[in-house]
Amino acid sequence: MSNRWWRTIRTFKLNSLVSRTLGLTLLAVILAQGVATTIWYSESRHRELAGIHDASQSMANMFSSTVNFFQSLPVKYRHIVLDQIRNMGGTRFFVSFNKEQLVVDPIKDTPLKLASIEAIEQVLVRKIPKAKTISVDFSLPENLRLLKNDIYLSDLPRSWAHHTLTLNPIDPPILVVQIELASHEWLYIAALLPAPYVTLDDTLIGREQVLFLIFSTTILLFLTYLLVRRQVKPLKRLAKAANEMSMDIDQAPLKEEGASELVMATRAFNRMQQRIRRYVADREHLFSAISHDLKTPITRLRLRAELLDSEVKRDKFNRDLDELEMMVKGALQCVRDTDLHENNAYVDLNEMIFSVIEPYNQQQTRVSFKPQPLEPIVAKPLAIKRVISNLVDNAVKYGQQAEVSIVVSEEWVTITICDSGPGIAEDQLEAVFEPYYRLANDDNGHGLGLGICRNILHGHGGDLIIDNLRTGGLRAQVFVPPTLEV
Repeated sequence: MSNRWWRTIRTFKLNSLVSRTLGLTLLAVILAQGVATTIWYSESRHRELAGIHDASQSMANMFSSTVNFFQSLPVKYRHIVLDQIRNMGGTRFFVSFNKEQLVVDPIKDTPLKLASIEAIEQVLVRKIPKAKTISVDFSLPENLRLLKNDIYLSDLPRSWAHHTLTLNPIDPPILVVQIELASHEWLYIAALLPAPYVTLDDTLIGREQVLFLIFSTTILLFLTYLLVRRQVKPLKRLAKAANEMSMDIDQAPLKEEGASELVMATRAFNRMQQRIRRYVADREHLFSAISHDLKTPITRLRLRAELLDSEVKRDKFNRDLDELEMMVKGALQCVRDTDLHENNAYVDLNEMIFSVIEPYNQQQTRVSFKPQPLEPIVAKPLAIKRVISNLVDNAVKYGQQAEVSIVVSEEWVTITICDSGPGIAEDQLEAVFEPYYRLANDDNGHGLGLGICRNILHGHGGDLIIDNLRTGGLRAQVFVPPTLEV
């Protein structure tokens, strides 16, 4: 199970269609949730401010009624009424007459607090125009002063104010209104705001909303991943088949499945592969037939050349026929060597290189190689071995000795073959890959080997590059992709 998930993570590349779709979906969800949350937050904030404004105005009207009630009582009866209210357990407000303004430790300003204070002050100023001073603020229960500046809420009997001004366990802030009716006569009113504004909490996006957004986004991304992954499978098979078609034109047709667009693309690929297979087969048969049939007239011309009386003309005629026969043999060899009907298989490059260089080192060491730890690659074994053999043979033949090394990267497995020969002129480094182009003057070869090697590597998705070393000699670099699937 762990290995399967590890392979899934390895194949989940940042630039893959699945990752891009998930990234685009996540961006769309974030933008949509952001816009929706912004609109909802603005509307909720507006409604909440309007609600607390109306609730505060209603409380201010009750405060003004309380002020008018106590102002209508004779001064000596005010404390009697207050004592009776306290003995009865209090009312919705705590009311007292003080000789001075009590100190209030205000809570932190918030939009809800400022809106409530503004609404209360507007009503009280309008309802009690004779008041000298009106002070409105909020205080926490543990900092609330009552009756005097040195008396706190916790110092009073619980029946006096606790039932009115506390609401366990949330302990909301307490509204404190102080109105100066006359010199050294302050009416003190403390109360709690009505629900749902009792706590003055302006957190509209709470923990529950955040968890809901995360949970819904996770479900959406997971379902999107399953859907896209299911749709991408046929596309990945199509891409793999297109990549392997260069190495195996005779692979089985792809199964047509998935979305309608993918079915159409797969069907078109199968038809294209069938047409290419027929074209290549017809071309090979035609080319092989022409090359083979040319041997008969060449042989006939040789016999007729022997009947010529002039020895000079006979030699020239035979020389032209030798060149023509060499071209025919080279053409047949080129077709035979580049058309390898073999399946892909895992290839251990270290073991293959050792098997290639072993004959050269039986009598004396002419080829050096230090193996490197690497995973087997997937390729056509005979084709890759033919490439390495050809390059090592050229290095030993023209450079007396060779040095083989392997470098592994994420993109390529690079096999480097260096020799100590004279090298190749810079303007001929690409020309040697052309058919029948030879630098040596001997008769061993047709000038097709390097071209065949490059064609084989191109069929594997790789390449062959040669250049001159600064210290002298030639370097051939074989690039093979480290294919991970058979």
